[in-house]
Amino acid sequence: MNRCAEAAAVAATVPGSGVGDAGLRPPMVPRQASFFPPPVPNPFVQQTRISASRRLQMLLLGIILLPVRALLVGLILLLAWPFAVISTACCPEKLTHPISDWRRKITRPALTFLARAMFFSMGFTVTVKGKVASPLEAPIFVVAPHSTFFDGIACVVAGLPSLVSRNENAQTPLVGRLLRALQPVLVSRVDPDSRKNTINEIKKRATSGGEWPQDTVTWTWQGYTFLQLCVLTFCQLFTKVEIEFMPVQAPSEEEKTDPVLFASRIRNLMAEALEIPVTDHTYEDCRLMISAGQLTLPMEAGLVEFSKISRKLKLDWDGIRKHLDEYASIASSSKGGRIGIEEFAEYLKLPVSDVLRQLFALFDRNNDGSIDFREYVIGLAVLCNPANTEEIIQVAFKLFDVDEDGYITEEEFCTILQASLGVPDLNVSGLFREIAQRDSVSYEEFKSFALKHPEYAKIFTTYLDLQTCHVFPLPEEVQTAPSVASNKVSPESQEEGTSDKKVD
Repeated sequence: MNRCAEAAAVAATVPGSGVGDAGLRPPMVPRQASFFPPPVPNPFVQQTRISASRRLQMLLLGIILLPVRALLVGLILLLAWPFAVISTACCPEKLTHPISDWRRKITRPALTFLARAMFFSMGFTVTVKGKVASPLEAPIFVVAPHSTFFDGIACVVAGLPSLVSRNENAQTPLVGRLLRALQPVLVSRVDPDSRKNTINEIKKRATSGGEWPQDTVTWTWQGYTFLQLCVLTFCQLFTKVEIEFMPVQAPSEEEKTDPVLFASRIRNLMAEALEIPVTDHTYEDCRLMISAGQLTLPMEAGLVEFSKISRKLKLDWDGIRKHLDEYASIASSSKGGRIGIEEFAEYLKLPVSDVLRQLFALFDRNNDGSIDFREYVIGLAVLCNPANTEEIIQVAFKLFDVDEDGYITEEEFCTILQASLGVPDLNVSGLFREIAQRDSVSYEEFKSFALKHPEYAKIFTTYLDLQTCHVFPLPEEVQTAPSVASNKVSPESQEEGTSDKKVD
């Protein structure tokens, strides 16, 4: 028996190859409970279905209400514009000092009155619960959830606090001048330092002792356009709005040292009051949605809960965006933008086998038979990248290099894969050509390919796991390799480290 045949005999002891007893199955790599899918898959899209009877009612009412209300809103905006000019005259776009007292005393009451009149003319009836805190009591005023342009009603009721708004809004004719009269904190979504600068500006204002108005943080993404929202609202007889002001919350000593804890507690309090779930989606998820659409994937395919994933897996925007390109190359041909076992096997240029099914099951965290982008990113970071070590690559190369001449021939490569995957007629020429630049593969070529494709490292360690639980011995050099890669990605608390193993 030649060396290839001997190696094939060892590899053929893998369960599913048709030789020997499968034995005990090795334990799966545990999942962290904190990586469970979010309760709301896509919080950025508002889908409203209007019945035929409601459409007819809106049409009949709109014939009268729409032109009247549009005329009133335009008139009120024109009346408000001179006060906004007085408030912002000779002031830079990005304020470094609060608006002077005399300007504030003249313009603030007038703008508040006109803003209330505008929303009343639109048909809004507002109910207020709780008490509005003063800027000294609560210098930071948080409004949630922000989903439409009309959420500004809460700011009017609160006394026109400063807003955190994007730069582009301040450039809008007429409305931009009115926005600047509120002394906003302007942010740029393309400036990498914008978030840090915004935090510093809010800190400065919050510790000014009441010189600046309260700051409120509001933000939205996808739903009705501004024009659609106005038309639909103007055609309603009236629109009910309820605003609740919750008790002022102060951070504990622990929360002062870790503001994320304070923010998380406030978010949970507001969610409980509203009886809605919370997620860790951020603006970066919206950018990923746009990128997914550009890659011909469904836009929601790009959602990963960026804040949580980047923090726990130590990934940045560029890294996750690169993974999206890889994911799209696999999933673009499938329906729904998700990876099935067939697409997974085609991407790896391997047949569907027990080893491949086990790796697929590790990626498929919710056991629905497919891998979404979020599962793909977590799988690469938690399963594949930790397994793709120099030691594992060396062991894999030694296993394929049957004659120990420092090179892997196509015959050696094919023989080992055929036996280990239990597919005697497997054609791996395409995969071999991707690795080899000539007729054989050197260690450097093998290592370079392995580092670019960490999925294969996990296939190999899964193969080793199956070998170690089988009655046949492994080659001596393979026995020294670790059978299961470490699952540690970043330090987590004991609670988050709780695992629930995936069972087939």
